[in-house]
Amino acid sequence: MRLVSFSNQMDTMVRPGLVEQGLVVDILQANKLLELSVPDSVQAIIAEFATVQGSLRHMAEAASQGKLSEASYALHEVTLAAPIPRPQKNIMCLAVNYTEHAKETAALREHGGKAPTQPVMFTKAPTTVNGPFGEIIIDPTVSEEIDWEVELGVIIGQKGKNIREDEAMNYVFGYTVLNDVTARDLQSRHKQFFKGKSLDGSCPMGPWIVTADEVRDPHNLALQLRVNGAVKQDSNTKQMIFSIPEMIATLSLGMTLEPGDIIATGTPSGVGFSRVPPEFLRPGDIMESEIEGLGTLRNPVVSSQQ
Repeated sequence: MRLVSFSNQMDTMVRPGLVEQGLVVDILQANKLLELSVPDSVQAIIAEFATVQGSLRHMAEAASQGKLSEASYALHEVTLAAPIPRPQKNIMCLAVNYTEHAKETAALREHGGKAPTQPVMFTKAPTTVNGPFGEIIIDPTVSEEIDWEVELGVIIGQKGKNIREDEAMNYVFGYTVLNDVTARDLQSRHKQFFKGKSLDGSCPMGPWIVTADEVRDPHNLALQLRVNGAVKQDSNTKQMIFSIPEMIATLSLGMTLEPGDIIATGTPSGVGFSRVPPEFLRPGDIMESEIEGLGTLRNPVVSSQQ
């Protein structure tokens, strides 16, 4: 099952949709046609999924049989927002979670290229969330070193605290593509991650959430990032140092995880600031972030001074 948040020219209100056979089914319209009561946001659907899962599957089946044509749109007819347009909390992120990324940043970070023995964590503000095709706006008065980081995003589906590793995957609702866009100069200036990671719009996400039952192995997914068609990052989630269960167990220790919480699982090697010479995004660039089976983000880079 693929869930989106979308709007269209006829109605600019962002609402939930179900992607079925290349079409976006408007869940609110489908509710009326099928006399169902699926919630009016992806966030609420995740929170109530155990109750509404049957209704969503009925909706998907009706769409596949052509019974929801008046509630369906072609993808090119809609504007996709991030699946969760405004998370209830900061996005939880892992740093240095790929061995080769640790090595490439050895000269620039205190870890000296060694893989961490415990997950290294930071967060991004909810206002960073951007759509899968949204613009990355560069304000040169704020930062001139905007970098890319393609990552697998994990969406939590159940409330839990002190979750054991052997039970952790039961708490995963689904997966999405995420880009942890980073202002490297701010990151260096302030000696920590939060400010440089939290500029508005610096977390494009989507294009949808794929439910966990449709992802055979999240620890074996190819992921790639391209700038203007040139491959910058090319790896696989099997290269992650800490697994998803380890992340969930560590994050939930003494801290409650809730439905709709987002975990960014770290980025592989190939980031711009570790290249020789360093490379950063510039206005006019097109950045594409792709994960096998989950889709592709395509974000144009523009200047705030245009």
